[in-house]
Amino acid sequence: MNSLLYLLVPIIAFLYASVGFGGATGYLAAMSFFGIPPQEMASTALILNILVSSISFSSFYRAGHLRRDLLVPFLITSIPAAFLGGYFKITDEIYSALLYAVLTFVAIRLLFFSRKQDDSRPLRRIPLVWALLIGLGIGLLSGMVGIGGGIFLSPVIIFARWGNAKQASAVAASFIALNSISGLIGRVTGGTFVLNAFGLSLLPVGLLGALVGSYWGAVRINSLGLRRALGAVISFAVSNFWWMFFK
Repeated sequence: MNSLLYLLVPIIAFLYASVGFGGATGYLAAMSFFGIPPQEMASTALILNILVSSISFSSFYRAGHLRRDLLVPFLITSIPAAFLGGYFKITDEIYSALLYAVLTFVAIRLLFFSRKQDDSRPLRRIPLVWALLIGLGIGLLSGMVGIGGGIFLSPVIIFARWGNAKQASAVAASFIALNSISGLIGRVTGGTFVLNAFGLSLLPVGLLGALVGSYWGAVRINSLGLRRALGAVISFAVSNFWWMFFK
């Protein structure tokens, strides 16, 4: 049954890379169906996240969408917080609760709050204090669960009018890659890093999906429909967990 992940991972990588994300929430949702241990899930998702988000960032950067002034303030607190989150040892029960809470939020956000942006409205200057606090919170959660956090940061940037959709995707991709690296180092340092041959074998297929998806997202397509498709996929994944939880 685990062989199905060789089909799911590149599809997830394509979809997420097209909107500037690394795909960790999608990989975690997919792996949760196959009984993979939580620490192995988180470690594998982080490595895939680093690969996919780096490729996505490269495409958005070459297309001229990166704003460093929008990225750096979040990174100041998120990188050390992601390290701490990855370093912490939490029980499988707490990990599962955090993971599916995150996935539920992401599914709702993608399904019901994805919308086209009105680019005629002027952008606002980002308040440093808010950027530091947001980076801290997202970084800590990201390190603990095994995600990069861009799926939280991107809508904040768009809804607060700190950047447009393409700029938010470029910032999110870089944010994800750097936080994932920090979280991965924290897991290695804290002894929570687990990766086997099966996890390694997923990397090439994820890489292929990311290469195609990042190009289409940065240059070719509008991301609204893809975001809603992602929301539907993740909703299906989390509904199984909550059904069993409340049964």
